[in-house]
Amino acid sequence: MQSNIISSPELASQGQQKIEWVQRNMPILNQLEDQFAQERPFAGKRVTVCIHLEAKTAYLALVLRAGGATVSVTGSNPESTKDDVVAALAAEGLHVYARHGASPEEMRRYMSIVLELQPHVVIDDGGDLVELLHESQRQHGEQMLGACEETTSGVLRARARAKAGQLDFPVMLVNDARCKYLFDNVHGTGQSAWDAVMRSTNLVLAGKTVVIIGYGWGGEGCALRAQGLGANVVVCEVDPVKAADAMMNGCRVLPLRDACPIADVVLTVTGGRHTLCREHFPLLKNNALLANAGHFWEEIDVESLAEISKERRELYTNIEGFHLSNGNWLNLLGGGNIVNIACGDGHPAEIMDTSFALQALSTRYVVQQAGRLAADCHPVPTEIDEQVARLKLKAAGVSIDTLTQEQQNYLANWQV
Repeated sequence: MQSNIISSPELASQGQQKIEWVQRNMPILNQLEDQFAQERPFAGKRVTVCIHLEAKTAYLALVLRAGGATVSVTGSNPESTKDDVVAALAAEGLHVYARHGASPEEMRRYMSIVLELQPHVVIDDGGDLVELLHESQRQHGEQMLGACEETTSGVLRARARAKAGQLDFPVMLVNDARCKYLFDNVHGTGQSAWDAVMRSTNLVLAGKTVVIIGYGWGGEGCALRAQGLGANVVVCEVDPVKAADAMMNGCRVLPLRDACPIADVVLTVTGGRHTLCREHFPLLKNNALLANAGHFWEEIDVESLAEISKERRELYTNIEGFHLSNGNWLNLLGGGNIVNIACGDGHPAEIMDTSFALQALSTRYVVQQAGRLAADCHPVPTEIDEQVARLKLKAAGVSIDTLTQEQQNYLANWQV
């Protein structure tokens, strides 16, 4: 493999400080690091990681290395990559190829380079590495034991490929584990998205009408936090069950075209493309804030927004103004990239502790089950999900009850 690609090697000490801070606040990974260091479950194995490359991801990579893995790392989004963290990982001796603000072409090249490690397992965010290993980089996937997918969008892509009979190796659906979506998607996205919006704008949510597009686990978390901050929450959905759920949770439910004229803030949380698009922009009120908390930066059709604007300029750090022909200004946060990372620090460390513990244990599971898993999509075993939850409770000093044998027998027997 070629030498590391880093833009600011002089920032290594600063990045190391960030990694040490999150390490102090990720007790589940602390426990797994100690366990892996003793057991060395990845000895002789190569693992490639492609997730938002900041301090918490860096610590996951170091935990995998503690377990004996040779690790290569890149970022899944150019705006989320932290150059000081990249420098710190390079100083630690990992194979790392990433820089903040990389172009889409550079990002693709970095992803191709990390696959030159010829990994046994990839930890993916959005299915980009899995796609490359099935398309232009097939030669680097011959020894693949499996992949672990972090996001809803990546899970959808993996399932579509499996349904078409075009999946060459097992994919663990980490995003679908309870310890992922109940913590990362609900509490992580719910808190970090609004942290970023409020930090970037220096404005309150209280009293504002917040339109949330998408009411999956992430959208529900964002709605819950917005309500807690005093906002009037409107939800736009295409799924009738999710729409009914939003209604029962106290949100107003409207079609997007009806919601746009009353929106002070619009937040996309769908994982889809062009959720907020050309037809919607002229309907929005003057000075509306636009932000994306879904996986892909294409959720807001920024290209069309620019085309229909007579002026486009930076109004404030991470806020770009678009002046429409109707006289209204629309304010785009973080260039339409994932707002909690483009304009903030991403999910809290305690939240990513559960998600990355699932990734670490699922990676070990893939290695342990080598040759026994079909080339298909696989749920995270319940035992792993519950192990992560128990480690989280243990770290917090919390104990829970257990069923008696009589209670277990009652629940397991239809003959009472």
